[in-house]
Amino acid sequence: MPGLDLLSTFLEIFRRGSLSAAAEHLGLSQPAVSGQLARLEQEFGEQLFIRSRAGCTPTPRAVDLVARVGPHVDGLRQALHAESEDAAYRGTVHIAGAGELMTARVLPSLAPLTAHGLRLRVTLGLAEDLLSALVAEQLDLVVSSVRPARRGLAATPLVDEEFVLVGAPMLARGIDSAQLAADPVEALAHLPLIAYADELPIVRRYWRSEFGRRPPNTTAVIVPDLRAVLALVVAGSGVSVLPRFLADPALAAGSVEMLHHPAAAPLNTLYLATRAGALAQPPLALVHEHLRSRAGTWGAL
Repeated sequence: MPGLDLLSTFLEIFRRGSLSAAAEHLGLSQPAVSGQLARLEQEFGEQLFIRSRAGCTPTPRAVDLVARVGPHVDGLRQALHAESEDAAYRGTVHIAGAGELMTARVLPSLAPLTAHGLRLRVTLGLAEDLLSALVAEQLDLVVSSVRPARRGLAATPLVDEEFVLVGAPMLARGIDSAQLAADPVEALAHLPLIAYADELPIVRRYWRSEFGRRPPNTTAVIVPDLRAVLALVVAGSGVSVLPRFLADPALAAGSVEMLHHPAAAPLNTLYLATRAGALAQPPLALVHEHLRSRAGTWGAL
């Protein structure tokens, strides 16, 4: 009969879709996780996952095994680790991210943990600055809009955010619909932009993704807060590209309109970034797992 550790590792690989993600969650090296899986497959006498560059695809035998043992292993783990979970709730996690997303989704999602005694220290800022602070051990966890490429950091995909090009109704009425279909860059060129930073990071990415070139528009306002960008768009100061989760209330109220309807919504993946091996710390692992679970209910942002 396989031991609890082997079955626990099997479940993490099944649920996370790759050996590396399972290893990160378990606080183990990838070779150690691979070795445990090999032992389990040897005990069962058959392959449980098909490995590829995309991750681990479960075989029918693995799906059946999860259905039969998953609830029992989870119950045993919960009983065996009750004391460590209590210790996790008594810890402190320094978490950081963009102010808009943290306010709208991340911090409200963590309310059940703080209600049980977990303490949070929160820093708001730009992704690159926050990742530098993470490397310097000034932060524990960053909700990052860019995939970390720095040595010593590990990243877990969290959720995709969707972007929309919006403007006030009075500006939308000034767009020639026929020209928009034929030459969207020219049709939108007369509209002033409201941007998050001088480099027009979100706006430029949208134009390049959808129209194949940078926007030629003038920039009316630069303000490093997407909530302020939305307020200026609603007031008619210009147009901008915003995450859908932020723009949706204004779209529903009719105070802004979508100026362009792409065939496929432009997406950007958000990541949970930590220092490699840091998830062995119970408070951090608790927050990390809770956010991953809750993000599944958000849909595309």
